[in-house]
Amino acid sequence: MPRLAANISTLFNELPFLDRIDAAAKAGFDAVECQFPYAVEPAAIAARLQQVGLPLVLFNVSPGKSEAGERGLASLPGREAEFDASIERAIEYAQATGCRRVHVMAGLLPTGADRRRHLDQFVTSIARAADRLATINAIAMIEPINTRDVPGYILDGTTLALECIASAKRANLQLQYDVYHMQVMEGDLMRSIQRLLPAIGHIQIADNPGRHEPGTGEINFARVLAHIDALGYDGFVGCEYIPQSSTLAGLAWARPWLRNKDP
Repeated sequence: MPRLAANISTLFNELPFLDRIDAAAKAGFDAVECQFPYAVEPAAIAARLQQVGLPLVLFNVSPGKSEAGERGLASLPGREAEFDASIERAIEYAQATGCRRVHVMAGLLPTGADRRRHLDQFVTSIARAADRLATINAIAMIEPINTRDVPGYILDGTTLALECIASAKRANLQLQYDVYHMQVMEGDLMRSIQRLLPAIGHIQIADNPGRHEPGTGEINFARVLAHIDALGYDGFVGCEYIPQSSTLAGLAWARPWLRNKDP
């Protein structure tokens, strides 16, 4: 049965960050994930996770200057020192919380820049990140993101992601497959997931269009989730969607898979 992780950067966000962990546990989620935990001290996150008995299964490396629209540093030549510092900070959080999957964001291709140069930089960066994360038995994740929502994101498809993983040649480097992004960019979800499963280390979901909860758009999640389960995927499925109203009001779709069937 799929094990659902609440993304507490998008769900329960009417609550303070730490209280979202409690809300996820009360609703019956098996785990939590988040985008950026860095506004809260790692020890505080670890204590709350332990208190409610949920694992943190994924978070992102810092995106760089988010206020300036940056979406990752890994592909940006000349930003190596900042990138390495962001990996060290991520390791601090991973060690404190026990999280062993860290998403390394690729970043945007600057207008007029040499795409090949930036992709080569990305491969070098993710190899270096994987090496550092290996020292704590953690896994570096890379995620293709759709260029409709994030124009210019350099890692825009699964074929490219597999090429980068192959070029980096690190055993602890895996594909983060976001159903929403891949429905926008590639479609053919069930066959795509089956083909890519050996490389997939984490799956995330949201419906399309709108990036809202399953059941609000065109994706048949009952079939997709059953298919993922039948394939033998044993990781978590991260619910990284934007609720149409409140998180709890939109959880009817998830009740067959939640520990608490009536959140």
